[in-house]
Amino acid sequence: MYPEELVKPMRAELAQAGFKELYTADEVKNEITKQGTTLVVVNSVCGCAARNARPGAKMSLDNAKTPSNLITVFAGVDKEAVDEARGLMFPFPPSSPSMALFKDGELVHMLERHHIEGRPAEMIAENLKDAYDEFC
Repeated sequence: MYPEELVKPMRAELAQAGFKELYTADEVKNEITKQGTTLVVVNSVCGCAARNARPGAKMSLDNAKTPSNLITVFAGVDKEAVDEARGLMFPFPPSSPSMALFKDGELVHMLERHHIEGRPAEMIAENLKDAYDEFC
């Protein structure tokens, strides 16, 4: 588990952009199965990938179509919530950071760590915007 003082600013970066922080499996299940589209960001302390993941997720919201529901769980901190989210992202293996778009509870688009790491935030945002245009 990472200390809260380490993750607090990383949590805040997404929360200030409108992402709802989830901590339990029930919260994750309830949010993802809502009607409409839900973007799930598995947040991470990993500097090499997460430093562009969070800005990319935020930048993606500057689009004509966006998800109706924005949620985030934090890998290495919110174990129960992260395990539930990753279970719903099957068949993709666990990775963090990662992002998944659900429509009416069904996984329709996935960005794994290897899609994020080494890519600029703008490229991550464009990938998500394309998914929003198709599914939102």
